[in-house]
Amino acid sequence: MNKERVYKLVFSSVYPLYIQKAEKKGRTKAEVDEIIFWLTGYDEQSLQEQINRKTDFETFFAEAPEMNANAKKITGVICGYRVEEIEDPVIQKMRYLDKLIDELAKGKAMEKILRT
Repeated sequence: MNKERVYKLVFSSVYPLYIQKAEKKGRTKAEVDEIIFWLTGYDEQSLQEQINRKTDFETFFAEAPEMNANAKKITGVICGYRVEEIEDPVIQKMRYLDKLIDELAKGKAMEKILRT
């Protein structure tokens, strides 16, 4: 998938997949939301506004209230790439979120997922 197509991927089309992945493994929508809030600074209302507007990922991250400073502590491989080595900032943030949701689905404790 080329970068332009990835940038225009609509967050609200992927969000239910995050929830589905988590719930399949016994986790909750609330935990998915907590991860998104931690990473981006969105709250329940502002996240819902992004979903309602059908915001693409580039805009979703550009309008994020505050990316968490501890996001740089997210390391490892997702989709065959080391997240800490991804140079494109939007794609890196997308992969950060993917990695956190993966960790949730794998049963990691929220304290570890949120790098506290």
